[in-house]
Amino acid sequence: MSLYKSLFKQTLIYGLATVLPRMISFLLNPLYVDQLPKQEFADVSIVFAWLVFFNVILSYGMETAFFRFYNTENDKKRVITTATVSLFWTSILFLVLSLLYRNTLSDWSEIKVEYITYTIWILVLDALVIIPFSKLRAMQRPMFYAFIKIGNVGLNMVLNLFFLLLLPKLAQVDNEGFFNSIYFENFQVGYIFVANLIASLATFAVLSPNYLQINWKFDFSLWKRMMQYGLPILIAGVAFAINEHFDKILLDWMNVSKSDIGAYAACYKIGMFMVLFRTAYTLGIEPFFFSYAANENAQQTYATITKYFVIFGSFISFFVIAFIDLLKLPLVPEDSYWIAIKVVPLIVVANFFLGIYTNLSVWYKLIDKTRIGAYISIVGALVTLLLNYILIKQGLSYYGSAIATISAYGTMMIISYQMGQKQYPIPYDIKTILQYLLLSLIFSGISFYIPILRENYFVKIVLLSLFLYFIYHNEKATLSKIIKRKAQ
Repeated sequence: MSLYKSLFKQTLIYGLATVLPRMISFLLNPLYVDQLPKQEFADVSIVFAWLVFFNVILSYGMETAFFRFYNTENDKKRVITTATVSLFWTSILFLVLSLLYRNTLSDWSEIKVEYITYTIWILVLDALVIIPFSKLRAMQRPMFYAFIKIGNVGLNMVLNLFFLLLLPKLAQVDNEGFFNSIYFENFQVGYIFVANLIASLATFAVLSPNYLQINWKFDFSLWKRMMQYGLPILIAGVAFAINEHFDKILLDWMNVSKSDIGAYAACYKIGMFMVLFRTAYTLGIEPFFFSYAANENAQQTYATITKYFVIFGSFISFFVIAFIDLLKLPLVPEDSYWIAIKVVPLIVVANFFLGIYTNLSVWYKLIDKTRIGAYISIVGALVTLLLNYILIKQGLSYYGSAIATISAYGTMMIISYQMGQKQYPIPYDIKTILQYLLLSLIFSGISFYIPILRENYFVKIVLLSLFLYFIYHNEKATLSKIIKRKAQ
């Protein structure tokens, strides 16, 4: 029992440390919308998309390889040192080359050189703390890990509020003082990157003693084995980054206006409700999947868990889509951004499909064929790139990107299900799952896409009530058992 209690505690802490950064990003969206014109919001979104992409490249699967070899090698210090030295020198090499060619990168990407410079330093500082963070997890220090992670996002949020809201007022009052000396007009985008840079620098400062604790001896033989293990993870990570974030970059490359990209990126954030649910669920359930694998009725349990994920996900998806026009008021408070609101239902459902895919992907993890996950992610990335190219070229702009996203995750979901049933059969209740999924999609479409009902919240509440009754009617036997257990 103590083992499961410890597992639950660590999952909760790590989950909080992972979900909170996404929530902070969610909460900063109204601030950026309020402070930035759409063109500048697009610049921020494009650079952040590149950040995700290069974070994957600069880690090159070494984080996952570290955990694998830390748990299998007798000399754990050798694993820590080799991984740390590897990431240190590749990060320094990236830093030197990128700074040397930052003007070329700026000309090529049409992003201001100062933004490129900030981004380079953020990437390097984040890469340098990968192994120190991994070491904390390996040594089972979740509280310290969470403290630093939450401290990073908390500091980032405070600095964003200071630079964008408070500093302009302080500079007006203090004409000759310190605040006036660090305030620059029309530098809001720069301040966003400065806030991220300071937060990354503070995190590195806290974890930098790790670099003084190693002996800097590099084991080339071990490194080769770690690289062989990590490179497929890199490929899967790049594919996932393409699916998740590359649409903003592609829109820019294909000459969609920055104004449209900014509106799309801002409205895209409303879909974060489903992302938060999916992330929290994944962090909590994946350890359970592995711990329960040896049980006799494991497959039936996985099938039941997936069904209830679909039930909760269908409800959340329908709720968010039905009330988009209310949610946009606090989350995207500038009405000029609302031209892209029509993409939100597609993004919400796309993230729902990704959550279902996460459930279905348990089979290749349990039979140690994780490379299949990389192959499926690559297929998804190809769908993303191909459909973006075709649909944007056809004039669908960001709406084409949203269609590409839902198509990619839908394809991954279907492929994983079909392959999984051949390799590791799980008795999913497909009929019931499809009923919930289709009813949610139909009600969502009625609520959002029929103009006369778009603002009729009475109809939406009725539909929501009908959906809840449908859940109760189908699941009342299970609900009765749960209630009886609690009563006892």
